[in-house]
Amino acid sequence: MQSKYLAFLRISEEVVEAEQELIELQKHVSAQGILVQDLMSGVCRELDVWFKSNKEEDVKEKDFQAELDEILSDDTQDPKAIFLDKLDALLAEHKMEEALLALEAEEKKYLVADESSKESNAELSAFKTALFKRKAILEDQLVRWSEQPSLPITELRKSLAGLVKIGKSSLAHQLLLKAYGSRLQKNVEAFLPSCSIYTETYAASLSQIVFSAIAKAAKDTNTLFGDSPMNMNRIIQWAEYEIETFARLVKENSPLPESVSALRAACICIQTSLSHCSFLESYGLKFSKLLMVLLRPYIEEVLELNFRRVRRKIVDAARNDDILLLTPQEGSPLSGAVAPNIMLTSSGKKFISVVNDILDQVTPMTIVHFGGAILNKFLQLFDRYVETLIKVLPGPSEDDTLLESKEPVEFKAESDAQQLTLIGAAYTIADELLPAAVSKFFDMQTEKKGAGGSSEGLGSGSIYSIEHKEWKRHLQHSLDKLRDHFCRQYVLSFIYLEGKSRLDARMYMERKTDDLLFDADPLPSLPFQALFGRLQQLASVAGDVLLGKDKIQKVLLSRLTETVVMWLSNEQEFWDVFEDRSVQLQPSGLQQLILDMHFIVEIAVCGRFPHRPVQQLVSTIITRAIAAFSARNVDPQSALSEDEWFLETAKGAIHKLMLGTSGSESEPEPEPEEHVALHDEISDSDESIATPSTSGSEDSFASANNDDLESPVYFTDPEA
Repeated sequence: MQSKYLAFLRISEEVVEAEQELIELQKHVSAQGILVQDLMSGVCRELDVWFKSNKEEDVKEKDFQAELDEILSDDTQDPKAIFLDKLDALLAEHKMEEALLALEAEEKKYLVADESSKESNAELSAFKTALFKRKAILEDQLVRWSEQPSLPITELRKSLAGLVKIGKSSLAHQLLLKAYGSRLQKNVEAFLPSCSIYTETYAASLSQIVFSAIAKAAKDTNTLFGDSPMNMNRIIQWAEYEIETFARLVKENSPLPESVSALRAACICIQTSLSHCSFLESYGLKFSKLLMVLLRPYIEEVLELNFRRVRRKIVDAARNDDILLLTPQEGSPLSGAVAPNIMLTSSGKKFISVVNDILDQVTPMTIVHFGGAILNKFLQLFDRYVETLIKVLPGPSEDDTLLESKEPVEFKAESDAQQLTLIGAAYTIADELLPAAVSKFFDMQTEKKGAGGSSEGLGSGSIYSIEHKEWKRHLQHSLDKLRDHFCRQYVLSFIYLEGKSRLDARMYMERKTDDLLFDADPLPSLPFQALFGRLQQLASVAGDVLLGKDKIQKVLLSRLTETVVMWLSNEQEFWDVFEDRSVQLQPSGLQQLILDMHFIVEIAVCGRFPHRPVQQLVSTIITRAIAAFSARNVDPQSALSEDEWFLETAKGAIHKLMLGTSGSESEPEPEPEEHVALHDEISDSDESIATPSTSGSEDSFASANNDDLESPVYFTDPEA
């Protein structure tokens, strides 16, 4: 108000000065009028004297005043001069619209005059030169009027239309873009202080301001100037500059890149900006690729830092996991698409929570352009979660050198129940919760492919860059690492037990009997009886902890059995014992070893595990054992019985150990439905689950009732 008041005072002073100048001008006009009147009186007087002195009779008396008036009348003046005087007056009074109309009409009139050629070329050339000068004055007035910052847009359009009429379309278009650029800059500068308040929507608001200005400029360009290539190139260059400025402002005014607000703002920015770009395509303007080139580094940085933040949260939660089991009633609602028997630890709940936090910010356009990158980061996040769980689980022999990181772990899962709970939570996340959470990614991928969409121009991180099966395979690979670590440490803790239950090749050389075939009650070696007992115990715990997760239970117990056989196959120290010629090998040692191998296979069959991998490894071990004993002058043909004997003996041992009796008589077993022959060639059948061959109608130990599992297991030394 103060500045406008001062301007008002200044204008008032100028008006007073103008009034003084008008008064002086009126005085001057009056003086000139008196002079003209005196001149006219003198001329009339001279003519009167001249006529009186003329003696000629045939001269008629005329009204000299009337003749003079006729001479001085407008009809005798040149119409071109009259027009130029009128045009000068309009220009002096800044009546640009009237001057423009008059100029346009006069030009059309003298275009016709050029064709008639009644006037000399010199006269027409002089008149055209005069018109050109006045047209330049009009152009200057229109330009200065168009450059007024407070000029309404309607007045601006009229002024630019005038420039177009006098043949200055290029200049008019430049003025249009300059005016929109100036208005856009003012709007942006007025909005920028609000960016710190509206941290999640500031980018979308900036996008609205910038792209609406571009759309209006494009519309006015088409209306006033048409869609010529030159105009299109000019507006494209101007719009590209404004979009580059927009991308820079988005980065400069962003919240902390690792914050959820920054992620939300970035996703909304992509959604709104690409929507505006899609609208601009109706004007022939395509800026989607440019926009993504400018914003991609910023979006990728925000995604990376947000995933680092949530990774730290997950790692901290896993290190301090309290194995709190959460059901849907106790915890937050996770997803209606998953099974009702959800089992999570507190770290698992944290994992799904941060995943949902990120997914809540993601928009459809973000999924299209960055969906593949986000899915890969979820894989990395889950892999990091699994690595942390591996550190929480006890390592083999508690050897810290097996851990790659020395990061402190406040919680350590010592008991079987705690370890199985962690593993069950990881399987629940990988099999149910995480796929359900990201299902909209693959649904959109399927929808886009069905609609004929392509990945052209979307970048390497688009939703088209990853396949569902491949993504699930990576998840499974992370689970396999967790499963294998658990099985390895579990088996190694069993193998290196102190005492008679220690798995050592020397136990096959210390047998007192010469022939196991004539033993009244042949049983597997104590370590394998202990293995069976531990698997029974683990199955019982798994039945309680992993309730309703039969698949996980079978996967773990199957892999445990397979890990024992893999260790026997690969442990060179175990086989070096058989090459020690200072110790005599007995046929009973080979018999006991083969019985133990049959016993392991029967454990897999009894537990209804996929037994083919175990069967193949056991076949290799038996072949190697026979070769080792043969090299020490033990004849396998005379020492070994038929496979059926080992098979039946192993089944009988399973039955006795499950009943908790080692020497008492039991009812005869029914004939098994499937025989597993280890010496012969392995069958090519695709069956992976064998029919259990335990006695009577006993269930497998992996699903036995609690009464059976709680009965004591007697470990009987075969030598006793």
